[in-house]
Amino acid sequence: MGRIHVFEFEDQKWFPNFLRNYGTDFLQFLSNKVKMYQPVVPIIEKGLRQSKTNRIIDLGSGGGGGLLWLNTELKKNSPDLKIVLTDFYPNISAFTYTQKQADNFLFEEKPVDARNVPVNLKGLRTQFLSFHHFKPKEAKQILQNAIDAASGIAIFEAQERSIPSILAMIFSPLTVLFVTPFIRPFKWGRIIFTYLIPIVPLFVLWDGVVSSLRTYSIKEMEALVASLKGTETYDWEISKVKSGPGVVLYLLGTKKEGNS
Repeated sequence: MGRIHVFEFEDQKWFPNFLRNYGTDFLQFLSNKVKMYQPVVPIIEKGLRQSKTNRIIDLGSGGGGGLLWLNTELKKNSPDLKIVLTDFYPNISAFTYTQKQADNFLFEEKPVDARNVPVNLKGLRTQFLSFHHFKPKEAKQILQNAIDAASGIAIFEAQERSIPSILAMIFSPLTVLFVTPFIRPFKWGRIIFTYLIPIVPLFVLWDGVVSSLRTYSIKEMEALVASLKGTETYDWEISKVKSGPGVVLYLLGTKKEGNS
């Protein structure tokens, strides 16, 4: 099955921010509850260690809450860890809420483009569930920008382009209906647009299926890396790990020792 770059509501500038935020809030709540990123903890620790940093620059953070459980795990071996939340559409209220849950979270109030990260944001760059939003040319820009900045980068996708992954997404509206009352902070708007006017479960369904269709395969990520300028100065690890009934695809790129 070839990669299909169909539109996602979340990417559209005209799509209301509050609806986009309700969708990302759902994904982050779910990732914490099911400990979606448990298998990738050693991969991130390796990225931090090889990048010689205690700081994560998270790109496309959404509301940032999806990293709360992961942060707790990472701090066991990196007690001085700092995580900087960024997004092209920054959700400041959600970032602030996340920071109140764990004071080692920081955030950028201004939009941050993953294709051209400000030079002052130094650390291991991460992307969770967001790399598929970018077309191949833009995906290469993200990776090239990391190389040009001599920054480590770790990318994670909790779905793949397969029939089982797409079928799993079809049940996402039921999950939205079940978990919405438990998502914090509580918002009446979330209740209204989930149950009375069910836009949230429908757009989560569409974007979830499209996310699977857009996800880069291991071979496609390898091809992206092979086309980069200076790719030979980096160590690349591209694979997937089991996470519950599904998988997490990942790419880890860190600068080789001795390359300045």
